[in-house]
Amino acid sequence: MKKFGLGVALAAGLGALVAGEAVAADLSESYKAAYKAPVEAPLSPWMIRVRALGVLPTDGGSVNGIMGSDLNYSNSITPELDISYFFTENFAAELILGTTKSNVYGAGTINGLGKIGSTWILPPTLTLQYHFTNFGAFKPYIGAGVNYTIFYSQSADLPTTDLSVKNAWGFALQAGFDYMFDRHWGINVDVKKIFLEPSFDATVSGVGAVSGSADLNPWLIGAGVTYRF
Repeated sequence: MKKFGLGVALAAGLGALVAGEAVAADLSESYKAAYKAPVEAPLSPWMIRVRALGVLPTDGGSVNGIMGSDLNYSNSITPELDISYFFTENFAAELILGTTKSNVYGAGTINGLGKIGSTWILPPTLTLQYHFTNFGAFKPYIGAGVNYTIFYSQSADLPTTDLSVKNAWGFALQAGFDYMFDRHWGINVDVKKIFLEPSFDATVSGVGAVSGSADLNPWLIGAGVTYRF
């Protein structure tokens, strides 16, 4: 009889233990169902970058009517602001803003002229980009667009007494990447090729008025900081 009572007690205890585990499991599942991880707010479509930009013109050009004439240009480094807007996760538009100064030198058969003059350059460039999104924090992109370069504060060096480089449209190709440390901050490397060949007028002592083409076709090579709002 005692053995029977002990068996009943053990069975009852085991049943209570199983029932308790079942209740605990149900409570755990209920808690998991009720709990939801915090949802991060969606990123803004706006992104900005601040870069150090190297402007590297491709030497070339000519003065009309002077055989073998050529032109060279100085390189420069300037700060640059980039504003991007994402239409979708993959497609974005980018506008770059910056200004720099370049010196113009005679080359070829007009090498003796030395420094012809200088001009400040404002080359706003708008590109449409495709961003690849399957590489984690590494986010490469390619782009193409248009450039309109404004030449201002121009000056001439003797024997050139006047220099006027005309504003001009150009075509732009682009490739680069962002490496994001978190949702907002990252670093950027960007390379653009601008196809730009503005015309110019000048006055040279002993020669008179001349005109020609400045085949700039610069590379724009930048690196800097990215911030996604």
